[in-house]
Amino acid sequence: MSLWEYANPVKFIRTTDVVLPWVSVLAVLCLVVGLIWGFFFTPEDYRQGSTVKIIYLHVPAALMAINAWMMMLVASLIWIIRRHHVSALAARAAAPVGAVMTLIALATGALWGQPMWGTWWAWDPRLTSFLILFLFYLGYMALWSAIEDDDTAADLTSILCLVGSVFAVLSRYAVNFWNQGLHQGASLSLDKEENVADVFYFPLLVCIAGFVLLFIALVFLRTQTEIRARRTRALIAREQQG
Repeated sequence: MSLWEYANPVKFIRTTDVVLPWVSVLAVLCLVVGLIWGFFFTPEDYRQGSTVKIIYLHVPAALMAINAWMMMLVASLIWIIRRHHVSALAARAAAPVGAVMTLIALATGALWGQPMWGTWWAWDPRLTSFLILFLFYLGYMALWSAIEDDDTAADLTSILCLVGSVFAVLSRYAVNFWNQGLHQGASLSLDKEENVADVFYFPLLVCIAGFVLLFIALVFLRTQTEIRARRTRALIAREQQG
């Protein structure tokens, strides 16, 4: 069995119809457990107080904001190279989800930053690159909506996705590229010494799992919707020509 079999719209819909309910249930379970555990059963931080609990929304949302764009990049490259419509539609389906994740990250970052930095916003390298990434999300969605021909829209948005990937990378590694800025280093790292304390770490992992599963579920659902919408447009165009 080849992975490319799932580029067939019928195969994709049949497979995701089976997988989607399980992914959705696991997403809800992880989010409920992780958020309740994090907000109600972890102590206050000795420096940040209860403000630190924003981490259970901010970090997973920021992580998914970046990785959603990376998923769109991979799907766009598949479209450019292989011309599989499902990949282009999956990228389109992921964009609104990624935009909402980016907005959540920006909003929770402001709520976190105000008591810690004394300001809601600063032109910090990571914050600025995240704002630009959000604007790229909006531009990507607007470009899809502005072009009637799906193939042309997929081509142009794929190019935009390639350009926007630079800011997705900067959003993740800006703190490493520039020493200046208010934003702290990574809360999660392969270097265990850089991770948050275990009492915050484990519920955070559960929340991240919930956000990942929620993203997958929403992308599956939205991709199915995009496939059906494309079919409907094709049938309408065929009837009008006939």
